[in-house]
Amino acid sequence: MKRFPSRLAFGLIAGLIAHAAVAATAPAAKVNGTAIPASRADVMLNEQRSQGAPDTPQLHDAVREELIRREVLAQEAAKKGIDKKADIQAQMDLARQAVLLRAYIQDYVKANPVSEADLKKEYETIKGQMGTKEYKPRHVLVETEDEAKAVITKLRAGEKFETLAKQSKDPGSKDNGGDLGWSNPGMFVKPFAEAMVKLEKGQYSATPVKSEFGYHVIQLDDVRDLKAPDFATVKPQLEQRLQQQKIEKHIMDLRAKAKVE
Repeated sequence: MKRFPSRLAFGLIAGLIAHAAVAATAPAAKVNGTAIPASRADVMLNEQRSQGAPDTPQLHDAVREELIRREVLAQEAAKKGIDKKADIQAQMDLARQAVLLRAYIQDYVKANPVSEADLKKEYETIKGQMGTKEYKPRHVLVETEDEAKAVITKLRAGEKFETLAKQSKDPGSKDNGGDLGWSNPGMFVKPFAEAMVKLEKGQYSATPVKSEFGYHVIQLDDVRDLKAPDFATVKPQLEQRLQQQKIEKHIMDLRAKAKVE
């Protein structure tokens, strides 16, 4: 079998490589002589696929058409000099910066993942804060101590808590008889939580409870054992929370080091 001369073989290989490189960088389309980079189509296709769109010829055609329309409009905007306006340039700069920031944060998250140990530590901390009981209180929140004492006097006289709750300052519960739903003590401000856990089921506070919001009269409707969700169930939320904390700390560290004039 004859062999290609080495120079000819090299030439053919080089030609194939060059053709492949040209094909890989061929524009997605040309509009009025302006090439639309294939990289734009790749980005848009990846976005669509990440949202569940099937990778079909129809998707590729739709993306190409969308890029063409955008280029047509962009060219018309440039003809009118819109891209030269200061406010438009500022918006374009901010948009470019936003893309860069998102890419940086994604890179940081990839390089600084939350460890399994940190996740379990956070889980145990939150679990400890939740306690072992869950409470179902209702309250009347008023401005002054005298108003709260008047509510207690009316309760002792036989008026219903639900009726008295209508005068509450708390818009989220006043129309629901003061009901605050099932919650653990850690969800309330400290004075409220401390008074609540001392009550027996069906009992209301004998004296007003002062907090940063005003004066409360609290009634405990029910109490039950609290079973915390298992680690696997809350792990995604914990990971997101801790990762956000890491990002915020990283940003603050960079901000502290920056020379700002």
